[in-house]
Amino acid sequence: MNSIKNKKLLLSSITTCIALSFTSQVQAEDSVFVGHLADMSGPTAFVGKNYANGVRDSLAYINAHGGIDGTKLRSETIDYGYKVPQAIAAYKKWKSREGMVAMQGWGTADTEALISFVARDKTPVFSASYSGHLTDPTGKNPHTKKPAPYNFFYGASYSDACRGLVQWAADDWKNKGSKGKPKFTHIGANHPFPNAPKAACAEYAEELGFDVQSPVVVSMKPGDFKAQCLSIKSSGSNYGYVANIGGSVLSLIKSCDTVGVDIQFMSSIWGGDANMFNAAGSGIKNYVFPTMTPFWSDDVPGMKLVREISKMSDRSGEETRVHHYMRGVCSTYFMKEAMEWAKDNGGITGENVKKGMYVKKNWVPKGLEGVCLAANWSNEDHRGINQVNIYKGNYEQGDVKVEKVSQVTLERRDDWLGY
Repeated sequence: MNSIKNKKLLLSSITTCIALSFTSQVQAEDSVFVGHLADMSGPTAFVGKNYANGVRDSLAYINAHGGIDGTKLRSETIDYGYKVPQAIAAYKKWKSREGMVAMQGWGTADTEALISFVARDKTPVFSASYSGHLTDPTGKNPHTKKPAPYNFFYGASYSDACRGLVQWAADDWKNKGSKGKPKFTHIGANHPFPNAPKAACAEYAEELGFDVQSPVVVSMKPGDFKAQCLSIKSSGSNYGYVANIGGSVLSLIKSCDTVGVDIQFMSSIWGGDANMFNAAGSGIKNYVFPTMTPFWSDDVPGMKLVREISKMSDRSGEETRVHHYMRGVCSTYFMKEAMEWAKDNGGITGENVKKGMYVKKNWVPKGLEGVCLAANWSNEDHRGINQVNIYKGNYEQGDVKVEKVSQVTLERRDDWLGY
């Protein structure tokens, strides 16, 4: 009798084990993990919050509409405060505990610090750092710091955006009928993010006939920058590339306005938006900046989807989003479609997601037409976007006026790859 009971218990135990194994396997197949690094409290939080909201809302919207053809995206957002050690710790935790297949990243210092980790682990990282150093997947250019086969970003690199700005500046100088060589100055902190395009952009400025001045170092933190502004003034620089972000840029504009600096400011893609212009007020005069998306009020087909995504954190649909938010959406949706391809071609693994990034040409995510620029990535060139839209902002009697002044398409020069 006991023997029969024991056999029944054994069979029951085996059945339970098989059922649990099957359930855990189904759960594993029905979800994949995406890590999300964000700066919500550090020195780049001024724009970091906007971009992070674009990513988080997109992840939530994708899940609310079936995930990746039925596979849900598990995710966690970690505010790492723009500190590299915290970013590395978060990455290691997600990789070991969650089996992370892809990551939405943020800053230049942390993204570059993780290049070797993500290449070894075959984990695609879609960063908000547009450092040119991330664009060479094979390391064939001597300028490349490290091959970055698993790094992607939506937008022109910082180097290419700056090259586009100095190309506009060269035309602006000629159109004004100015004589002699225009002077160009890089203005920013001695930090991986502001430094990313410094050498590359200066070389191209010289190539275009600029007299490149010594860089002016300005802290990433807000402060009194009158001394730096007086240095810019004494150099007679005509065009200045503002490489910093948020409060630092506000301080620079106000300080230079106070001491009467006559210069054409041009910023990185993070240095110009409606929030910054409103905060700076009357100091914003002919401020030139690049974008990779339209603005919230623009009437393009893809804004319908963006506004629906925005409702994931703003049910009223009344909040106005800056263009950094839209880039967060684009970054997440390129990842989404690469995951869809991966699922149909061997499964959603980091390696297959990477392969999915090379499948489509002149690629715009479905539903985001007119919002995301057409992208082209290849296994030898991760410069997905080479178009730079250039705008000019002015603060006039309490209103911000923004107008498009140029569109520059950069060459895919071999010597610019990874640089």
